[in-house]
Amino acid sequence: MLWALLRGALCSVEPERREKFPVIYGCKLQSRRLLPFDPLFRNPHWQTILGSFWHRPELPTEVESKLYRTEPSVQVLVRSQRPVGKALGELILVHGLEGSSEGGYMRSAAHAALGAGFAVHRMNIRSCGGTEHLCNTLYHAGLTGDIRFLSEHLCGAGLGPVFVAGFSLGANMVAKLAGELGRDGKRLLAGVVSISNPLDLEACALELNRRRNWIYQRRFVVNMAARLRRRHAHMPEVFRLDGLEGVRTVYEFDDRITAPFFGFGNAPGYYGTQSSRLFLEGIEVPALFVHAKDDPMIPFRVYDHEAFGKNRHLRLLAVEHGGHVGFLARGRNRFWADSVLVAWLREQARQ
Repeated sequence: MLWALLRGALCSVEPERREKFPVIYGCKLQSRRLLPFDPLFRNPHWQTILGSFWHRPELPTEVESKLYRTEPSVQVLVRSQRPVGKALGELILVHGLEGSSEGGYMRSAAHAALGAGFAVHRMNIRSCGGTEHLCNTLYHAGLTGDIRFLSEHLCGAGLGPVFVAGFSLGANMVAKLAGELGRDGKRLLAGVVSISNPLDLEACALELNRRRNWIYQRRFVVNMAARLRRRHAHMPEVFRLDGLEGVRTVYEFDDRITAPFFGFGNAPGYYGTQSSRLFLEGIEVPALFVHAKDDPMIPFRVYDHEAFGKNRHLRLLAVEHGGHVGFLARGRNRFWADSVLVAWLREQARQ
């Protein structure tokens, strides 16, 4: 019913205004809680780049920084904050490639969730956020064990319901975790939110090779190479630099460094087993996917997956503009993805 109403609304407005209305596939969200998206910029690169540097609201100063030993030689850093009064739920936030808990989108999402009454745990993927010396491995897009550990910890402490939201690479991890858990996910997770999820890692790595994406490609490769060199300086016997010379693309880095390190063999072996699109049919908890069709790094065709039509737990919220983890909007509702996240969390918590 809601989809029919929205489809009618899309057809009734003027073409140049259509992008304000989010396109929802299989959505059961209440229409009154869906905020229209009026993009501040229609250029996807402006959305992506300015979204990374835009000033975000300040978080409360009461932050608990805690290390969790998820494996014998691995510790991850989590920054937690609690709202005033009893929390409606626990939200774990997971950042993207070469990011950290201090990323702008992580902080604004935390600010919005805290204001809505949720406890927030900004999780640093292993070796990120200044924790390179606290683990003896790299990270990869399908590494879900640390997120599961934190979820288990919160549930074991009697806290909940537990929600997990990821951005970009973190979104792939979150969706993959939900799919891996299958029916057991209902015991551990109340729901997951996946924002700008690459879904098909190989398709996205190849998309980065396009000339228009050189600035993102270069930034990723420079940062990934620098991190590997720092790891090598601390543990040369574990982190070798063989193959790093001449790496110019994310695909080459994954083919020469990431895949061999984790035993995937090569890039196709890595991407072909760790892409979250392979796990969509196994998700049995409410899962919201938020994506911009003009995302410069993620071709929208990767969302042409039958699971979005067959799996009743999946909801895909797609807008025409928004870039990659951008979603800057006009007016007071500047960080639109945060508003969607909070509206969805409130609805799930009530249920």
